Amino acid sequence: MWVIAMFDLPTDTPKARKAYTRFRKELIADGFSMMQYSVYTRHCASIENAETHVGRMGSRVPPAGEVRFVTLTDRQYGRTRVFSGGKRSPTGSTPSQLELF
Repeated sequence: MWVIAMFDLPTDTPKARKAYTRFRKELIADGFSMMQYSVYTRHCASIENAETHVGRMGSRVPPAGEVRFVTLTDRQYGRTRVFSGGKRSPTGSTPSQLELF
């Protein structure tokens, strides 16, 4: 399973920027990696594991922000098409099913 976190968080005040930075660092600490600006992905071993991460990060969303979490199977994620400058770019490698912590 893959979890995709897409977010819009305000950065118009120093307090809002601090909340944005804190949330982004917490995403990374939870195993997410940046796919593109404000879009982060994380591979999970099962739907239960994915729901755990969604619940954990959902509870950390700053009050003025909005985050959407999408879960995809490996097969659905594998159908991702990436274009850069009109040409198709290769997608990143899919991690193996076994994850060691």
